[in-house]
Amino acid sequence: MTAEPRAWEGVLAHIEARLVDGRLRPGDHLPAERALSAELGVARSSVREAIRVLEAMGLVRTQTGSGPSSGAIIVARPGGGMQALMRLQVAASGFPVADVVRTRLLLETAVAADLADRGSADLADARQLLDAMDDPALTAEEFLALDAQFHLSLADASGNTVVAAMMSGLRSSIEGYVIAGLARIPVWEDMAERLRGEHRAVIDAIASGDPAAARTRIHDHISGYYRDASPSAPIHESR
Repeated sequence: MTAEPRAWEGVLAHIEARLVDGRLRPGDHLPAERALSAELGVARSSVREAIRVLEAMGLVRTQTGSGPSSGAIIVARPGGGMQALMRLQVAASGFPVADVVRTRLLLETAVAADLADRGSADLADARQLLDAMDDPALTAEEFLALDAQFHLSLADASGNTVVAAMMSGLRSSIEGYVIAGLARIPVWEDMAERLRGEHRAVIDAIASGDPAAARTRIHDHISGYYRDASPSAPIHESR
């Protein structure tokens, strides 16, 4: 005998299937609870439970209130078991931020240079995420979640499953320090514009087959934000 699936599991499977087949993409908002409940014939509490699970998995970020930034926004695609294990290890160990940044620099500069050297990298997901980050309605937290996914997309494009799993496992630590640094950014809109430009400069270097430029640009991008948002930087009132 097999147990009947719980209602929220059906909602979860429905959403995951649309993430996998591309009908839902990073930057998209999930349909409202009421709409999903009616479409799937389940209680709204089941929809909420499924969304909580997706948020715990790092696939969506939720925000209460009203307006274009409220609700659940897709910030990642489903990953594999190794990524989940790596995330648990990072969460349990609580790695120092400086070590996370150094590890990012080691991994991501190598990834960017390799992608540029290869000359045939599939950058479609990375470009899609850059387009999603152009949305002016995004909150800073939503922008930074998509930013983290952009970096993961480059690791995925490398085809190195170990590197991709390591980057995915570090995601919560990466998001943690970049979001914690928001209070030290004097004008978020200016920072977001700078980050957009830096992202596109990295993609341009990779697409043009320039490993040295790709390596330098992603190094400066990662270390620059860490420098500006580190505890030694002055704290500004949130805007």
